[in-house]
Amino acid sequence: MAKILVINGPNLNFLGIREKKIYGTQDYNALLEMIAEKGRQTGSEIEVYQSNHEGAIIDRIQAAYSDGTEGIIINPGAYTHYSYAIRDALASYDLPRIEVHISDIDTREEFRKISVTAEVCREQIKGLGLEGYLTAIDHMIGFIKDQKKS
Repeated sequence: MAKILVINGPNLNFLGIREKKIYGTQDYNALLEMIAEKGRQTGSEIEVYQSNHEGAIIDRIQAAYSDGTEGIIINPGAYTHYSYAIRDALASYDLPRIEVHISDIDTREEFRKISVTAEVCREQIKGLGLEGYLTAIDHMIGFIKDQKKS
């Protein structure tokens, strides 16, 4: 069993409300249900944390160091593009990390094409909608299994 932390940054709690043409019509609770079902299917313990506050996200990343978390999946939201503080928190210790984006940030506004957090993650998944989280969970379980073998 893997212990995975999924972190969602600013405005992700407004899924289904904000920019439906970009982020879809499913609400945040639908995402939480999808993730919970994936946890049941895979036998993984998956905690989801969401905050609109940079410091709170950093605090949760740091808490993961000592709470048994084996991998972090993060959608930093707009912090993706400029939060060196979140980037540094992710890079603080050795743990598999995957960055997820619902939309394809490479096809959007110029500022969204830059990710300061991707360089400290093993992988970036983008443009798969909410399904990108499920793909990230599958990949993270693989990373954790490989890490336990070594």
